Amino acid sequence: MEPSISFNWKKLGRGVWEFAKTLIIAFILAQLIMVSVAQAFQVEQYSMEPTLLPHDRVLVVKFSYRLRPPHRGDVIVLRYPLNPQRNYIKRIVAVPEDTLEVKSGALYVNDMRINEPYLNGTPQGNYGPFTVPPDSVFVMGDNRNNSEDSRAFGALKKEFIVGQALLVYWPLGHVRILAR
Repeated sequence: MEPSISFNWKKLGRGVWEFAKTLIIAFILAQLIMVSVAQAFQVEQYSMEPTLLPHDRVLVVKFSYRLRPPHRGDVIVLRYPLNPQRNYIKRIVAVPEDTLEVKSGALYVNDMRINEPYLNGTPQGNYGPFTVPPDSVFVMGDNRNNSEDSRAFGALKKEFIVGQALLVYWPLGHVRILAR
């Protein structure tokens, strides 16, 4: 008598269905997290040197500004106002009702010179004075001489802010928290 080999297709089907449900739930949760909590972005430009370099990857918290208003010094990812399909990363240098001016490359907010140790080189140029509207912020790159920012496209309406960049996580040699 030969041994009988039987296969329980019903049991296999239940196992496959349970695995598929787990994958579907994980996918839905991942999408919810990316849409509302946090998302990874890759830096593409040189406008934030030396703080961020091209190909750095940053973790952006999307709900920060639902809990608190944007602050001067925050590094943010924004939808570029002239082409909202593109994302830029910049630093908030002025918040609603602030008056800012750039004199010989130095930033002044509300008539006080701002110490900016994160800048790349010595900025050039003049701008303003300009008062930030109530629903907006003013953003600039840390590489001021090579940055398309609010000096070019105006105050950034808060609706264009994707979220606050909090952490550089790649490459490993660049891992750090982005402080103000």
